[in-house]
Amino acid sequence: MIATYSHIPVLAPRALELLSPALQGESPVLVDATLGLGGHTEMFLAALPALRVLGIDRDPEALAQARERLAPFGDRVMFSLCRYDDLDTALDEHVPDQAPGAILFDLGVSSLHLDKPERGFSYSHDAPLDMRMNPQDDVSAADILQSFTEADLADLFFRMGDEKLAKRYARAIVERRLQAPIVRTGDLVDVLQEATPYALKDKGHPAKRVFQALRMAVNQELDSLARALPVAFDRVAIGGRVAIMSYHSGEDRLVKRELRKLSVSSAPAGLPRELPEHLPSFREITRGAEIASAEEIASNPRSASVRLRAGEKVKEVSR
Repeated sequence: MIATYSHIPVLAPRALELLSPALQGESPVLVDATLGLGGHTEMFLAALPALRVLGIDRDPEALAQARERLAPFGDRVMFSLCRYDDLDTALDEHVPDQAPGAILFDLGVSSLHLDKPERGFSYSHDAPLDMRMNPQDDVSAADILQSFTEADLADLFFRMGDEKLAKRYARAIVERRLQAPIVRTGDLVDVLQEATPYALKDKGHPAKRVFQALRMAVNQELDSLARALPVAFDRVAIGGRVAIMSYHSGEDRLVKRELRKLSVSSAPAGLPRELPEHLPSFREITRGAEIASAEEIASNPRSASVRLRAGEKVKEVSR
């Protein structure tokens, strides 16, 4: 295997700025819940000599490349092959006696997936319609296209892809699969292009949102995030910080809702004074969702849709 590390981690300096105040002292722990090729982790380890990192990723190929990349840091890095909604298990296995000082999520698809056409994530290259971040998972994108009803496909494309032509594309897919299963990215692109009205042909690639929706469904990304966030907020140390980079409106809404819920008082209206148990568990340390600068987008186009939110834990979370 020849490892390449040409990808640029999104908002890396800002992530370091936000999280490093919680990673001081003797042997602090950062959880990189979406390790990918290790770009963020490498930057944190180089900047903070006492830091240890628990890197989590569901993709065995990404984890192998990250191990190679981060080998110079020795036992300062721990690795866990799992989804980020298995955060509890990974923490219990690797750092059972220490609450992490910070947890970082960089959601969405990684450079490894997009840059390897054979993984089936890209609509720009013909390949098997796979899209599984972990090749051992049961359901591929081709399975979804074959098994979902027309209504379910339309709902998926609209809900996870914000696709306005969701019903039209779903109908075209169902009609095509009656002739033969759609098993390659090129086949799906052909169907979508044929179903796109001529007036919209120059309004962006017709496959972009459909591919996004399929990828998110195959990898259960929204459900995994919904399960992972409460664990992250519970397990991070008091004074610790959690930062989440999302690339999809549904992800950002979920992050905003969960973080804001913990960052406001739970006191019922009309109480003469706020009791300690009603005080917020977190304080937001970003003002709304931060975005990449024009300079970063120019050098790293994949940062164009990022939304970054972060919070600091001020007391234990009450559930």
